[in-house]
Amino acid sequence: MTAKVTLSFSDETIEEARRFAKREGLSLSAWMDQAAREKALREVFTAHAAAVGRAGLDLESAALADAQEAALVDDALFGGGRPRAA
Repeated sequence: MTAKVTLSFSDETIEEARRFAKREGLSLSAWMDQAAREKALREVFTAHAAAVGRAGLDLESAALADAQEAALVDDALFGGGRPRAA
């Protein structure tokens, strides 16, 4: 479902939005919908990253450790450097 709303933008902003929409082959409405959705998702992900940081979680290090452990298991199971069968 879509809602019809009236918004006001500066002349510069609306001209840039029209150029981007045209370049991407979208209507101005579709482009603005996509831009708003992307901005909202960035806000959510930024807030999540901040919460993870405040909690003191180091997810990157944990992911790297998992990858190293998987490589060790692969090496033990399939031998050094040989690609495993799919």
